[in-house]
Amino acid sequence: MSTREAPALVVLAAGQARRYGGCKPLAPVGPGGEAVIDLLGSDAVAAGFGRIVFVLHPETGPAVRYHVERCWPGSVPVDFAEQPLPLGTVDAVLAARSTLDPERAFAVSNADDVYGEAAMAAAAEAVQARDDEHVLVAYALRSTVTTTDPVTRGICELDRRGYLTALTERRQVARSADGSSFTSGDGWQPEVLDGALLTSVNLWGFQPEIWSVLAGAMAASGLAVGAPVAGGASEGGPPRAEVLLPEVIAARVAAGEGLPVRVVATGSQLVGVTHATDLPAVTAELDRLVALGIRPGRLWDRAG
Repeated sequence: MSTREAPALVVLAAGQARRYGGCKPLAPVGPGGEAVIDLLGSDAVAAGFGRIVFVLHPETGPAVRYHVERCWPGSVPVDFAEQPLPLGTVDAVLAARSTLDPERAFAVSNADDVYGEAAMAAAAEAVQARDDEHVLVAYALRSTVTTTDPVTRGICELDRRGYLTALTERRQVARSADGSSFTSGDGWQPEVLDGALLTSVNLWGFQPEIWSVLAGAMAASGLAVGAPVAGGASEGGPPRAEVLLPEVIAARVAAGEGLPVRVVATGSQLVGVTHATDLPAVTAELDRLVALGIRPGRLWDRAG
């Protein structure tokens, strides 16, 4: 896949990371102290993405940009966009719109998850395979929970053709100490979750038609930069409402409103950072994947 033909990857790096207490995209998790976004970027380039667009917050964005501009190879095309207020992941994707070709498919990922080259390749290839459907790369639940600390995971339901019919966010998902079982503490049923359940961790591939869907969702929400938020912020503070990408997609799919999302299952292991206490376990898991030959020990070998 040439750089000219390759899709862009939009990396959502404007989150406030309240549970983590710092800038998660720069967490030093790699075998050599590499940041999360270093591993993410290296995997994305090796998987066939031709350009990476970071969506940044005004407060943490300068540090992320400084790191990328000084630590990444100059051969990797990178752009930056800003999300001024924390209005959610739909607004974050829309913030990147001006940096993208409006007639080209693109992908979206978190900035605090290491998805792995194989999963990234699945997203890059699937989003270009057909121009009439969107794509969600899904993991087995057991492959997305690295530690015993609780996380939020989107549980997928599919039809017989492999298209998404429902996406349910389950919160406070935790695994047992031996990794044999998973439970959710959000009060919903079932409380015990099968480790084989297909799970969304925000690795999407979108066709250009998604722009009208996202813009419509933001307009319907009544949220806008510079506008007051009902029941929201104190004067000068951030709003307390967000429009979230999984919820918008799930609502459209459930309503049967012509939003075909094909689910592509991956056998990859997701390694993500949620809490600061996760770092030792995350680093150990990445070391294990390198030792097994699943992850490269040297980044950017395929950046050119």
